[in-house]
Amino acid sequence: MLNPQKLDKAFTKFMSDLGKWVQDGIIEVDLELLKKYGLLNKTEEEEKEMQKNFPFYFHVLEVPEKVTLFNNQFVIWIVPKVVNEVPTTFTLITLVNGDDLNLELVFSTTGIYNSPKYVLKVLRHLLTEVIDTEEEIASLGRAEGA
Repeated sequence: MLNPQKLDKAFTKFMSDLGKWVQDGIIEVDLELLKKYGLLNKTEEEEKEMQKNFPFYFHVLEVPEKVTLFNNQFVIWIVPKVVNEVPTTFTLITLVNGDDLNLELVFSTTGIYNSPKYVLKVLRHLLTEVIDTEEEIASLGRAEGA
């Protein structure tokens, strides 16, 4: 299990200069992004099906400045902040690679999209994308080694 002090140290490092750690930049959640990911207008049945296909279980550490979710594969920080007087939530998705933590993606929500509903929908979608990408990279590595 990951050490909470190590998680805090990594969080501080990443938050001190997000631009340095996230080459693709911070993903801004808006209507266009939700449409692109197909996250709007899902029926209750589709939502339940997605939940069944999302078998992630996380340990949760909650302190006033952030919520940390972690398991053997991911560390996720959900960080509420006020940026230019606008309530904003930053969500950092980090992959666990042995003892290393690799920051993969960061997204932010503001306005009507700054609600647990949208944060969790986008988080679920992006975690699935990260897993798919990692599986593809691993399969390419296996194909090259064959």
